[in-house]
Amino acid sequence: MNILSDPDNSSVVDINLFVTLLCACIVIGHLLEENRWMNESITALFIGVCTGFVILLISGGKNSRLLIFSEDLFFIYLLPPIIFNAGFQVKKKQFFRNFSTIMLFGAVGTLISFVVISLGAIALLRPMDIDLAIGDYLALGAIFAATDSVCTLQVLNQDETPLLYSLVFGEGVVNDATSVVLFNAVQNFDLTHINTTVALELVGNFFYLFITSTILGVVAGLLSAYIIKKLYFGRIQSSQIRAFQDREVAIMMLLAYLSYMLSELFNLSAILTVFFCGIVMSHYTWHNVTENSRITTKHTFATLSFVAEIFIFLFVGMDALDIEKWRFVSSSPKMSISVSGILLGLVLVGRAAFIFPLSFLSNLTKKSPHEKIDFKKQVTIWWAGLMRGAVSMALAYKQFTSLGHTNVRGNAIMITSTITVVLFSTVVFGLITKPLVRFLMPSSKQLTRMISSEPATRNP
Repeated sequence: MNILSDPDNSSVVDINLFVTLLCACIVIGHLLEENRWMNESITALFIGVCTGFVILLISGGKNSRLLIFSEDLFFIYLLPPIIFNAGFQVKKKQFFRNFSTIMLFGAVGTLISFVVISLGAIALLRPMDIDLAIGDYLALGAIFAATDSVCTLQVLNQDETPLLYSLVFGEGVVNDATSVVLFNAVQNFDLTHINTTVALELVGNFFYLFITSTILGVVAGLLSAYIIKKLYFGRIQSSQIRAFQDREVAIMMLLAYLSYMLSELFNLSAILTVFFCGIVMSHYTWHNVTENSRITTKHTFATLSFVAEIFIFLFVGMDALDIEKWRFVSSSPKMSISVSGILLGLVLVGRAAFIFPLSFLSNLTKKSPHEKIDFKKQVTIWWAGLMRGAVSMALAYKQFTSLGHTNVRGNAIMITSTITVVLFSTVVFGLITKPLVRFLMPSSKQLTRMISSEPATRNP
């Protein structure tokens, strides 16, 4: 709002340039669509970094951004359409068939990763004299336990690998929600007196948030179905059909966003709320609307999600070259590299610490061999979840900066290290994920036919 209300013409120029870059990302991403290595997320990152470099040169090394990265912008405006569309488009039969495994990975697995990364950060970073409090180390555990479900959507295909997609994406949504809950808990609890009672309160708080957030999302979805079916359906004339269709789409969009904001208002997990709201709307509301509204909602939600994804990665790429943060670590580049390497190693170890053991436990409950997670799938799930993205960036900014700025050396090191890990994991791991899936599972089309999924007519 500050940008839009600023009378200075430079803000208008910045917005025009940013929208132009969004268009460029879409066009170039489309041209590279058949490339086995690239995807639109990586394309947007590259364009963002290159644009940031050009702006840095033009401004004489003073600035690299058109807009300032804000965790509020991310959580309030960009993340909701992405998560909602994921729930709206997900193949529900496949998702709920693997619901227990998804919850095992997303909730229990994230807790394990949080503990591993936090303890590893305390053991390895504290001797490096970075001057961080115990709360900062625990916050790092929550920050780097958060996987990048946005990038996962870009590298896995729901039709080619339905089991992998439902597991990795479902885990990613629950993982993001759990990470945010853990991050907020670190801010709220008294960490100077950690004991069994505090730990139990933390676990109880998570289950409370999960249940209440899910209920809120389900209620919002059912409410939209009721309104459309009872208040309007059957009461319209042929001349009013077009206006009715506009109302249908508006009600679905507004109630979905209202569920997210109500969850934020009551300090619940808004990610879970809007995700389950999307699932309920796709199952009930979508089948109550007219045929034209079905087509409109499907493409509207997908388009909003797509643009938000590109926006995020373009934003992250440009912000990566912010000179203010790198100035603090320029005097000790070896420390910055060491911290980034340690955090990246902890991400690898933390994810492996729960994927393989929990996959073994999940397989004990599966009778059909097609539902079991073999070693190749475990490796793919482990690798696909190594990417860190906008959630990690937003949480890091919230913990270590004030309105995107910091003058504290330790905080600057953590921000630049987070940027390094996000860029490296998204580019390197993201580039390798597609070929890795094709190498480990060349018969993915046969697997798709063997594992039944919902008919196309029942999916929005």
